[in-house]
Amino acid sequence: MAARAGRELERSSSAVSGAALTGSERAVADLAGSGATNREIAAALYLSEKTVEAVLTRVYRKLSVRSRTQLGHLLEAARATEGQP
Repeated sequence: MAARAGRELERSSSAVSGAALTGSERAVADLAGSGATNREIAAALYLSEKTVEAVLTRVYRKLSVRSRTQLGHLLEAARATEGQP
């Protein structure tokens, strides 16, 4: 069980590390993962809500997640591993 969790954490941190996401995808993902609504993300990044929806769809597909909750957990795990030596 611990080995599986370690592999999943490693996969998630490498997927989020920037190679998988563009800068704009990462910005939208970070805001969505922290709980911002599509409207809030659109206002903060000067995008339309439809653009935010499209970007989140790509992010979900690239990172193999199905919800904002999963996205938030994945980003949190990635940040935790980036902070470790």
